[in-house]
Amino acid sequence: MMESQKYAIVDLETTGHNPANGDRMIQIAIVIMKDWCIEKTFTSFIHPGRPIPLFIQDLTNITDEDVREALPFEAHADKIYELLDGAVFVAHNADFDLPFLQAEFKRAGLSQWHGKTIDTVELAKIVFPTALGYKLGDLASELGITLEKAHRADDDAKATAMLLKACWQELLNLPLLTLQQMHKRSFRLKSNLAQLFFDALQLKRSKVDHYEHHIFYQKLAIKKPVRNMEPIGESFPYPATRAEKIERLQTKVPNFEERPEQFQMMDYVWESLNDKKELVIEASTGIGKTLAYLLPVYHYARKSRHKVGISTYTSHLMDQLIQEELPRLERITGDRVRVALLKGMRHYVDVARFSQLYMAREDSYDETLVILQVLVWLSKTETGDLDELNVSGGGQLFLEKIRKTENSRVIQREFDFYERAVAKAEQSDIILTNHAMMLADLVRQTPLFKEIGGWVIDEAHQFIQAAIAHDEKLFSFKSWKYIFGQIGLATDEAQFTRLQRAAVKSHRVPLQVMQRLEKNFMQMMTKFDQVMQHFMQLLTQKLKSTSKREMKMSFFLDELAIDRTQFEQFSSAVQRWIDLAEEVATQFESSVDDLAPEHIYLLDEWRFWIREYKLAIVQWDDVFLRSNDHYSTWVEVDKRSMPSSIQLMKKPIQVTSIIERLFHHYRNRVGIVWTSGTMTVPHNTNFITDQLGISRNVKLEVLQAPPAYFSGAKAFVVTDMPDIQSVSQSDYIEAVAHAVTQTVRTTEGRCFVLFTSQQMLRETVELIQESGLLEDYMLFAQGVTAGSRMRLLKAFQKFNQSVLFGTNSFWEGVDVPGDGLASVIVVRLPFSSPDEPTFRARAGYLQANGQNSFAELSLPEAILRFKQGFGRLIRSSQDKGVFIVLDRRIETKSYGAEFIRALPPISVQKLSLATMVLELEDWYNNER
Repeated sequence: MMESQKYAIVDLETTGHNPANGDRMIQIAIVIMKDWCIEKTFTSFIHPGRPIPLFIQDLTNITDEDVREALPFEAHADKIYELLDGAVFVAHNADFDLPFLQAEFKRAGLSQWHGKTIDTVELAKIVFPTALGYKLGDLASELGITLEKAHRADDDAKATAMLLKACWQELLNLPLLTLQQMHKRSFRLKSNLAQLFFDALQLKRSKVDHYEHHIFYQKLAIKKPVRNMEPIGESFPYPATRAEKIERLQTKVPNFEERPEQFQMMDYVWESLNDKKELVIEASTGIGKTLAYLLPVYHYARKSRHKVGISTYTSHLMDQLIQEELPRLERITGDRVRVALLKGMRHYVDVARFSQLYMAREDSYDETLVILQVLVWLSKTETGDLDELNVSGGGQLFLEKIRKTENSRVIQREFDFYERAVAKAEQSDIILTNHAMMLADLVRQTPLFKEIGGWVIDEAHQFIQAAIAHDEKLFSFKSWKYIFGQIGLATDEAQFTRLQRAAVKSHRVPLQVMQRLEKNFMQMMTKFDQVMQHFMQLLTQKLKSTSKREMKMSFFLDELAIDRTQFEQFSSAVQRWIDLAEEVATQFESSVDDLAPEHIYLLDEWRFWIREYKLAIVQWDDVFLRSNDHYSTWVEVDKRSMPSSIQLMKKPIQVTSIIERLFHHYRNRVGIVWTSGTMTVPHNTNFITDQLGISRNVKLEVLQAPPAYFSGAKAFVVTDMPDIQSVSQSDYIEAVAHAVTQTVRTTEGRCFVLFTSQQMLRETVELIQESGLLEDYMLFAQGVTAGSRMRLLKAFQKFNQSVLFGTNSFWEGVDVPGDGLASVIVVRLPFSSPDEPTFRARAGYLQANGQNSFAELSLPEAILRFKQGFGRLIRSSQDKGVFIVLDRRIETKSYGAEFIRALPPISVQKLSLATMVLELEDWYNNER
């Protein structure tokens, strides 16, 4: 039994990664665990025989002084070897610790250690498939494991021991069937987890598993659907007066402070829903916008017995509403709020497809790992939303194959998470969705939202972006080459070969038909190569004719004289292959004999790829063969990697008509509230509402938090930055790096640095790292540091001395509450690049219609982003922070005043960098 197994949990701190290059150990800790209790620990500093690099001292907090009296590894080698004897070697990233230790044993004259290993990174990925991150610190934080000093061997080893124990306990909580499937698959893993799974299985078999929380689809254990809870009873009426609102909120909201603008917004939303009117509300940071619409939405839904829809822009905002805001609403109302979260079909797992892939394939390591993650996740997830999974590397490709689509096999609703979500929506008062999901109703055979009795569109300005994305088309050279490779020829071990082998062997499809299919495929590939050769020639000519030196270039498609006939011929060749491929699938399936399980899998895979070709050729036709004045189509290419880097994008120039078509069904029938923190810009109040197709007769309410809310904020404009037009890019970046390091060192980190260019961000970060001036700080940079936007943000929030460098997506929708953020630095005013194709197309459209593209598009867009950038800084009336602008144009250009006017009523000082740093130091010391 595993309970009597001895584990040696090991952590090393070293001078570097490569013992062959002279890197040595500086600390080792070993925790011996038996029967899941710590029996003994061993920890010691080790003298490395060389100075410890400064960055290692910063990381580990182990100095040359700490190891001065320590003995070399050889003095401890026998003791360490003895501790490992008969144990399973456990480490968090065993691929580093064990080889390093083996190299040290060899150097000390000892033989190689032999035994089983467990890597707790690999184990945690499987057992906790939805964890935010798999660094030891991330897992310790999420699981409540004490880790006082990360990157110190003694603390890390104890935390790893507790992580191993937590994983074991979690394994015992899994259904017996899940453990059985995991054990079968575990032999392809890198560490010896098969034994651990087997022992958990044995222990589980000795107890009765009642399966009261699970249902079963073939050999998969799936968490039972949670019954939609009925409301508790009659809800109290909407609190119409100020006194009623205060009475209701004071006792239920911790640290409640009355916000008159929040109460105003509640009443506006309540009236709009009841009067079935449309309304636009700009609600600045500090009003408490979310609760201001949630409370009236809840009351209207309960009173009218009509569902109300709330649409946001991102999945992150949807999750935030579910996890944080709705529990608060339930506390206020004393009621169970019946709410359903509804995302697009492809967000949900296709259980039948996963079951098939799971049973029928031999897997790579990446696929094995993700399959084990999904097995565990299915036994726990209530939503079936694949976004919950934290999957890396090649596992993402596998996830794409198990997403639900319109063509997914019909199975019982209880096993279909998308259908579960739709069913829950039918029983709910509030439906929470996103803009993309709403827009998809335009093309759904059966619209999902027809019966909605009212809408709140949050982050309404982003509906424009969502509408553009909904109607955009894409061609990618790499994608086409990838799908060609998936089918392959008879000489490849790909889909065609596997299907032909099965078809001919079982006499389901004649060999001549398969040969004709292969011939069609070869013709299609040949035609593609010819078309791309023609396209490459045109591109090369265009690249030669431009004076620009950049590696990445973009051109509008109509700047290239393409021969559309060739593109039509390729389209016809693809369609011929699709028609015959479908005919082969029908023949294969309609044979007299029943299909064996492996044949069902083969056929499903074949049909999956036929669907991919159908989607791809629709995009091809849209991009190359259908021209329309209301769309812009452009080519993007990297000169260093042609033709593989060729991409074409086709996007609508204006989306007003698309949005009007969607809302035509609701206008004058139900209340519609459009709200955001940024709906207006000075002197152009209707910039957003016109694009959304909202009539100018619709009332627009602007609610600003009181000036006292922003009393902790001030803005500085740095007046002696160089003019980017008159200095080289490298000189400008040097000045930016200098200003950033000065600011960060004064505020001791907790700083956002916002860029408009990824290249400038990267070069600034590299220069700061080379200088070593911020070596005591954690630097996180979008596009440089690995991880999604939200992961970077969470990592940033974990450290006091941290700096986050971000581009476009960090200008808005990112919250850092409390004192987690001391300053926001705006490197450049956020104008769109005039060379950016979407902007160029929109600007060209405006100019063709006699409008000034700078005044009507470029300036208002930049001011909106600027307002959003400031919105990152002050998220509550207690927040303190400085907003620093490094772009001189805010002072030297006539339009600069428009940016200043867009800020809340705060102090704005124009100062030299040196004076600003002194002011900042003064302010920071006084505020602490």
